[in-house]
Amino acid sequence: MSKKLFLYPLLLLSISAFSQTLYLPLNQEYNRNLQKAVYNKDLHFHTSVRSYYETDFEKAGVNYDSVQQILKMERSFPKKWKQKTWDKVFNEDVATFIRKDYEIIANPLMNFGLGNEFAEPKSVWVNTRGIELKGRIGKNLGYYTNFYENQAIFPEYLDTYIRENGVVPGQGQYKSYADGEGFDYAASTGYLALRASKYFSFQFGHGKNFYGDGYRSLLLSDNSFNNLFLKATVNFWHIKYQVLYNQYIDIRSNQPEIGHPRKYSTVHYLSWAVSKRVNISFFDAIIWQATDSTGTYRGFDLQYLNPIIFMRPVEFSTGSPDNALMGLNMSVIVGKHNVFYGQLILDEFKFEEVTAGNGWWGNKQGFQLGFKTFDPFRIKNLYFQTEYNWVRPYTYSHREPMKNYGHYNQPLAHPYGANFWESVSFLKYNYKRIFLNYQFIYAIYGDDPEGLNYGKDIYKSYDTRVSDYDNYVGQGIETRLLYNHISASYLINPAYNLNFSIGYVNRNLKTNADTHQTNYFYVGLKTSLGNKYYDF
Repeated sequence: MSKKLFLYPLLLLSISAFSQTLYLPLNQEYNRNLQKAVYNKDLHFHTSVRSYYETDFEKAGVNYDSVQQILKMERSFPKKWKQKTWDKVFNEDVATFIRKDYEIIANPLMNFGLGNEFAEPKSVWVNTRGIELKGRIGKNLGYYTNFYENQAIFPEYLDTYIRENGVVPGQGQYKSYADGEGFDYAASTGYLALRASKYFSFQFGHGKNFYGDGYRSLLLSDNSFNNLFLKATVNFWHIKYQVLYNQYIDIRSNQPEIGHPRKYSTVHYLSWAVSKRVNISFFDAIIWQATDSTGTYRGFDLQYLNPIIFMRPVEFSTGSPDNALMGLNMSVIVGKHNVFYGQLILDEFKFEEVTAGNGWWGNKQGFQLGFKTFDPFRIKNLYFQTEYNWVRPYTYSHREPMKNYGHYNQPLAHPYGANFWESVSFLKYNYKRIFLNYQFIYAIYGDDPEGLNYGKDIYKSYDTRVSDYDNYVGQGIETRLLYNHISASYLINPAYNLNFSIGYVNRNLKTNADTHQTNYFYVGLKTSLGNKYYDF
């Protein structure tokens, strides 16, 4: 009996290690213990490549299982069935079928929320039901899928955004619901993940990717709807290199027989852990449309299958018809768990025009500067982050709007598009499974008067710009945003982030001509597996 008791924990650990073939959810709220573990002066870990592949923790020397056990709620019962019930409710996946050669794991997904908007009296609610299915086949092939069915009535500013853009932020198109007052929408994610060898892995599916160390990304974020992608990763020495092939959709038109027009991108991302404290990453992307300007079907341009980074020469050799972007990401760990980070995005760059300081429209650049710290002032589980983002007008746009850096009527990088600066800060704390969060945003962006293009909307052709020179961030209708969000949640089960939360949002949007005030309170029971960006 004593031998069995000794061997059982080892068996569990071996099964867990054996099954690490999946990617972690992109949700940033409940994985701070893992973040603190990887932002470590004693590791070489590629923190800007998200979502994280479970196998990479083992490669970097992070004990993934031990970190995950931190939130486990221990309690012993004399009867086995009581112990099993307790663990299923508070610690484990709901349904598991684990064998040596395969695993099947299932969890319910939900978001049942109620709220009230006070500035313009209105009841708001969301009703989400879904399911998550994941596991592995053999040692090296993992699979994941989920599905969400939703009905909702949103606060007025979100309601306006959804009706103007035809999409629920990050969650796709909708149908009218409740006599036109609400929205009915669905979303699904799915992928296969293959660990081909010690150094190579592949992922194919429908979902989101993120490059950066910040809350926002100016390179590629999870702001827009899921998209089809194929990703190949090489991880060796202090290098992690990814090639990401994407298919994107423009929902502004619908073509007979083929539906919404498609476009494609090839992305290269090279992350180099210069030391255990310094990481530098290089990014490039090419975006092209499936049908060219003459109406000829082009499909996936085979020239862009090239897996080698810095595609600009290839793009130039084809007559420069497509949209090319380049970028840089950097992070530096200072002390034990203090991180300075930043990004640079270059959509177009001419040195003589930049140094002239004359506001040339083609100076399409942006940058991010940020800082985050874990356990500041030696307060365990306290977290602080502050970040500044700045993007010039017309960045991410193109002469042909189909070639912009967008998908499903939303930007692929920052939610604001371009022509803005933003300061966003977080103060977070958790005691065991109680999580407290405060978010503050102050931003200025330049909106467009009717019929004019001052550079915020990336879905407008830059040929419609208002001026060749004297362009500046915030031009157009100067709009100021103040956004405060305070919330508290209790994490019921960390296996699939089931939590009960309450919160309050205060939003103030002001121009010289008008002010829009939003105040709403909400409560909810939900599974938090992704990020929803309603802070605009």
